[in-house]
Amino acid sequence: MLGSTHGTLTTTSRPARVTACGRHPGPAVHGTTTTAEDTDVSGRPLSSDVPDLDRLFHPRTMAVIGASETEGKPNTTITRQLIDWAERVGARVHPVHPTRTTVFGLPCHASVRDLPERVDLAVLLVGDPAPVLEELREVRARFVVVFASGFAETGAEGATAQTRLTAALQGSGTRLLGPNTNLNAFERFRDDLDGPAIALITQSGHQGRPVFALQELGIRLSHWAPTGNEADLECADFLSYFATRPEVGAIAAYVEGLKDGRAFLLAADRAARHKVPVVMVKVGRTETGARTAATHTGKLTGADDVVDAAMRQYGVIRVNGLDELQDTAALLARARPPRAQGVAVYSISGGTGAHFADLASAAGLDLPVLSAAKQNELHQWIPGYLSVANPVDNGGHPVGDWRGRKIIDAVLADPSVGVLVCPITGPFPPLSDRLARDLVDAAEKTDKLICVVWGSPVGTEDAYRTTLLGSSRVAIFRTFANCVTAVRAYLDHHRFTDGYRSPFDDAPRTLSPSARKARALLRPGEQLSEHAAKQLLRAYGIRVPREQLVTSAAAAVRAAGQIGYPVVMKASGPRLGHKSELGLVRIGLTSASQVRDTYRELTEIARYEELPLDGVLVCQLVGQGVEMTVGITHDPLFGPTVTVGLGGVLVEVLDDTAVRVPPFGEDHARAMLGELRGRALLDGVRGAPPTDVDALVETVLRVQRMALELGDGLAGLDVNPLVVLERGQGAVALDALAVCR
Repeated sequence: MLGSTHGTLTTTSRPARVTACGRHPGPAVHGTTTTAEDTDVSGRPLSSDVPDLDRLFHPRTMAVIGASETEGKPNTTITRQLIDWAERVGARVHPVHPTRTTVFGLPCHASVRDLPERVDLAVLLVGDPAPVLEELREVRARFVVVFASGFAETGAEGATAQTRLTAALQGSGTRLLGPNTNLNAFERFRDDLDGPAIALITQSGHQGRPVFALQELGIRLSHWAPTGNEADLECADFLSYFATRPEVGAIAAYVEGLKDGRAFLLAADRAARHKVPVVMVKVGRTETGARTAATHTGKLTGADDVVDAAMRQYGVIRVNGLDELQDTAALLARARPPRAQGVAVYSISGGTGAHFADLASAAGLDLPVLSAAKQNELHQWIPGYLSVANPVDNGGHPVGDWRGRKIIDAVLADPSVGVLVCPITGPFPPLSDRLARDLVDAAEKTDKLICVVWGSPVGTEDAYRTTLLGSSRVAIFRTFANCVTAVRAYLDHHRFTDGYRSPFDDAPRTLSPSARKARALLRPGEQLSEHAAKQLLRAYGIRVPREQLVTSAAAAVRAAGQIGYPVVMKASGPRLGHKSELGLVRIGLTSASQVRDTYRELTEIARYEELPLDGVLVCQLVGQGVEMTVGITHDPLFGPTVTVGLGGVLVEVLDDTAVRVPPFGEDHARAMLGELRGRALLDGVRGAPPTDVDALVETVLRVQRMALELGDGLAGLDVNPLVVLERGQGAVALDALAVCR
């Protein structure tokens, strides 16, 4: 599994119709100026430079500020580690301390200004780094690492102090890692391992230890970026950099909060373009987790469903535990692209095979039934009373002859099989020893993925420690669950990247005529009336019922006659939200007298509730269909987001929605529908006809365009219900609520 998974981007998928999202970029500490050609209609960047971090990880010159050789001092241990690391990477070290002439035999300088040459990397071991940063700015140090804590992770006062750090380097070209970081970047990496490597990013250094320990199992690690509070350099910078490194086979990350939503999307997009898998633990799924993350790193965690959607859109593989992170990243770093999507399970026990098959099928993996010819072939070596359809139950792997390899090779030869998984729940010598050897030998001859689950809690068995771990061609797991998670991620990643087309390539750079028309309707800080909100929808070509806004009973009767009975009547005003709960909606009015009476009733209710009206809407009664909701919300991290789900009066109760962060194309709009529990309703159930799904998708894309062009002026939009009619008849927005920023 040492073949690199990198390659050139293929753009075979259908282009996205509208794209670009995020928040306005804040003032960058460093970097190039974004031009109009590099921004979308909202002014957000469509590209970002890959930071040159070579001299951070492989400096030629390094200064250690606050260096010490006094035994028992923490700085002494750190200084010694940094000097050892510098020797390994070939860097010249310049200790800095105001009262020392030498440190560990190296000449020591009284201040940064006394350094004999420009340094690529300055490591600060001082409690107050701010004054030293001013000096480093003067001598044009390329990179600065600040270990000190007590900044944004401690609250508002610390955040202010952290802002002063970045201000000290503003515009200098010096990049800062930290504060509140650690020594992980300067660990002793094994240099005797080959093959594609894992690059590691962690905001909490200790959380990267399980991935770092993979080196002891023969899996190469190339970099470790401990980002800390990310006052300057952030997770997105390292994602972009690692995605372009030829030695990196996968990126593993532990993230507590994202600094900039658009920067993260652009970095994930770059990894997807280069086909580099990104596996990430992102904490903050729960309120407690989000609160803890904020106190730890001073980051904005963001609404988790939005973060989750953004990761899926760009192929970032989100896992829950550090064990999943290490196992999934290890597999993705080293496995060759799959030849087929099918998973075959080979076991020495029918119960073991059935158990694993259950877990794999529940996770969405395809376990194809082997053909009759293939089953007949396998029964040459496996007794006829055992099932070999998949899972393949051998009843006990042959120990004394060649049949075991024949069985494994025959399963691998099936064109529907791309992955062979052999779960071994515990050692059973000599059977398990021979099975392990046959699997390793087969892996050397095939370009298909072979996975082994070694379930023994001991882990000292020779078959495991020597035979299996001694092979770089077999993926080893200790639990069924981690194997299933990793294999699914492996297949999903390659499906995703094989058809990936960056939505940023098609992002609109000029405002549409719809935007100019719609902006005139916005009222800053106000909620629009239903009538005004529907005008926004009309501006973007979203279908609404025939309707008129009237201010008298007589006008209501005339409008009903022009629209055609039966009609719907609704109060319309800027402060009306749930009109039906206040009795301000009447459906199915069939006569002039009903219309006249209803007008009076609606206006009297509004007057009693002290609700100002701009009039009463007389609307066309639209036929039956599936009620959906489509909306725009503003996420503080990613900016405008688009939501679709089951709608109607029970929308909050059903809570069946899917969300995406623009930019996205038609494929993602359709995928959103597939995530809904009630998706089958759109296809017709209990005799109901199929609905116009194409019209629903088109509406989602038009709402996305509105989010892109009006996102900074529109705090939220709720189209509910959007009635999706029979196939070919379209979708109609019956109601809409819009709130301006």
